[in-house]
Amino acid sequence: MELSNVVSVILGGGAGQRLYPLTKLRAKPAVPLGGKYRLIDVSVSNCINSDVDRIFILTQYNSASLNRHISRTYRFSRFTNGFVEVLAAEITPERPDWYQGTADAVRQNLYHLNDYRCDTILVLSGDHLYRMDYRKFLRRHWETGADITVSATAARPEDASGFGLLKVDSSGRVIEFREKPSGGLLEEMRVDTSVLGLSPDEAAHRPFLASMGIYVFRKEALNRLLFEELPGAADFGKEVIPAAISRMDVQTYLFDGYWEDIGTIAAFYRANMEMTLPLPPFNFFDTESPIYTRPRYLPGSKLLDCHIESSIITEGCIINGATITDSIVGIRSRIEHGTLLQGVLMMGADFYQNLDELQRDEGRGYPRVGLGRNCNVRRAIIDKNARIGSGVQILNEAGVKNFDAEQYFIRDSIVIIPKNSVIEDGVAI
Repeated sequence: MELSNVVSVILGGGAGQRLYPLTKLRAKPAVPLGGKYRLIDVSVSNCINSDVDRIFILTQYNSASLNRHISRTYRFSRFTNGFVEVLAAEITPERPDWYQGTADAVRQNLYHLNDYRCDTILVLSGDHLYRMDYRKFLRRHWETGADITVSATAARPEDASGFGLLKVDSSGRVIEFREKPSGGLLEEMRVDTSVLGLSPDEAAHRPFLASMGIYVFRKEALNRLLFEELPGAADFGKEVIPAAISRMDVQTYLFDGYWEDIGTIAAFYRANMEMTLPLPPFNFFDTESPIYTRPRYLPGSKLLDCHIESSIITEGCIINGATITDSIVGIRSRIEHGTLLQGVLMMGADFYQNLDELQRDEGRGYPRVGLGRNCNVRRAIIDKNARIGSGVQILNEAGVKNFDAEQYFIRDSIVIIPKNSVIEDGVAI
């Protein structure tokens, strides 16, 4: 395989409205994950672990923190040709609009890619949680001689209607695509997934092929589609791939591993909470394929008189007399005596407060960064730099499903304390 002829393009420009308020101040791929990572780290790390080391990241909305993270994290040796480069949306005389969708984002940046020697373009999403060896994906593309190869995961009938589904022939060539079909239209999309490598039993349980929104293109075919045949197409999944099926050789690659599209608050919360399980479906403890992130050189966490079960405590934390169960505590978190956390994703802080700042906050009765004394927090997401006073109860005992307030939000019954929020002493949510 000639991996030196491959360029990867990671789509990181979406607004991420369904993850609001976590995306209020940041791009979706910059949302913190697992206490110390960012969503974008997953796709970039998959590329690095697959020896695909020429990586472009396309950004647009709220991109400052994402750009900063990329520039501080991924610096390759000057003795290699590898790079991770941000391509921000540009307004030019030839392109007077922002990105209109995934395909339009790639179209507007293809002239950058043409400056590099490559014949294959790997298009990835910056907000999926999975671990994939792209070399197997690329090998399938090259062995079949396809113009386009779409990565798909086998889905069960009860899940299939939530995805764009592929129908393939006995060789794995895509012959039809339907976006989130239901009823009879869904049944028509059943395929024998054993032709792509599943066992007969697995194929019977998962008879649908769900597109993962991950593609390999021959560069020549991509240029022809975006500029000549479909110059107005904005989205790969809804427009380009369905139209390409009748025009080009579109093949399927079956990915039979854990994959989560972090599309909603509920999915994001569930994916993080699963990391606390004894055998998590997505395991960061993988020496063969590590997930990289920014090295911060923080001290080890200090835990005094704590009770902790089934939780992840990242570096740089100071936790005094807290009880923590089924939770993730992010970098630089500070938690005071008597506080209880159950099913909480605490993203941590971007900075430490010095002694003068702590004393000043205490003198004016202003909560310090972190969680104060005797708080009780259950099934919640606490974003970075939140200041939560003493005696605060975040329990959603009324079972509210969705609600917007000034200092907190509820989505899918999960309470979210946004970045930089302040919750005064004794507040009950």
